[in-house]
Amino acid sequence: MHVIRGRQRITTVLGRPLRAPAVAIGNFDGVHCGHRALLAIASRLAHAEGGESAVLTFDPHPARFFAPELAPPMLLTLDRRLELLAEAGADAVVVEPFTSDFAALPANRFVSEVLAKDLDARHVVVGWDFTFGAGRKGNAALLGSKGARLNIGVSVVPPVMVEGLVCSSTKIREFVLEGRVEGAAMLLGRPFELTGHVVHGVERGRTLGIPTANLDPESDLLPQPGVYAAWACRVDGGLPLRLRAAVSIGSNPTFASESQGASSAVLVEAHLLEFDGDLYGARLRLEFAGRVRAQRSFPSADDLVAEIRRDILRTRELLP
Repeated sequence: MHVIRGRQRITTVLGRPLRAPAVAIGNFDGVHCGHRALLAIASRLAHAEGGESAVLTFDPHPARFFAPELAPPMLLTLDRRLELLAEAGADAVVVEPFTSDFAALPANRFVSEVLAKDLDARHVVVGWDFTFGAGRKGNAALLGSKGARLNIGVSVVPPVMVEGLVCSSTKIREFVLEGRVEGAAMLLGRPFELTGHVVHGVERGRTLGIPTANLDPESDLLPQPGVYAAWACRVDGGLPLRLRAAVSIGSNPTFASESQGASSAVLVEAHLLEFDGDLYGARLRLEFAGRVRAQRSFPSADDLVAEIRRDILRTRELLP
């Protein structure tokens, strides 16, 4: 898959224009079941005409551009989004910098300049709630009428339903923040994941006889504090690794008095079952399968260890 950073660099990167592209447009945060429906249609339309399926996406997310302090946490980093778009079958992804000039582009010029001229789109595929242009004044109806005058076909995809729920990044975030990782996985079409490097912690787990890998997450969104069953996968080119893990997300309330005011920091700690080794500096991906219990404080370290042992047994049950 070709990745092009900015629509005006297409010929520089490819040495040619996009070939009769069908372009799926959106932010694609999550690359969930609804997003993949758009990509499947774009691929079918493009390949039927001997063309390329392309994605037009934006960085940063428009919500982060307009109101960074109010923007929702992202499900994925841009790099992971690109990996998943490639897996979903995109031939090319144009990552358009979302700048003040781009945000001010009127809707009609977005169609005539960005889609028709720069991308040379033969067809575009958007979701039913797609808006574009300055003030978000463009919608699917305007895109259809303007596109027809420019010989651009337009496909508007209705809401994608999964088990009676509309598949959306917003609903997935809601599930994750509630700790309902199974619901998030249902809409994503794969497990909710966290990826990051293993960093040094206070090594309390090792002292308790239950060593953990402390993850520094690359993405913004963390599940509700608690203990989860997850698959731990090494993704940095090291030795193949896919192991069951009991993952604690929270602030270690049992040891809050030892933290000297830092107990509010949220930690991601994974105890990898059937593994004894050094993972410092490794890049791990945690694929969440289910919630084991809520975070809570225990009267003593011995009580905590006993509960962690039960967490490990429950993890084995959830990940046979």
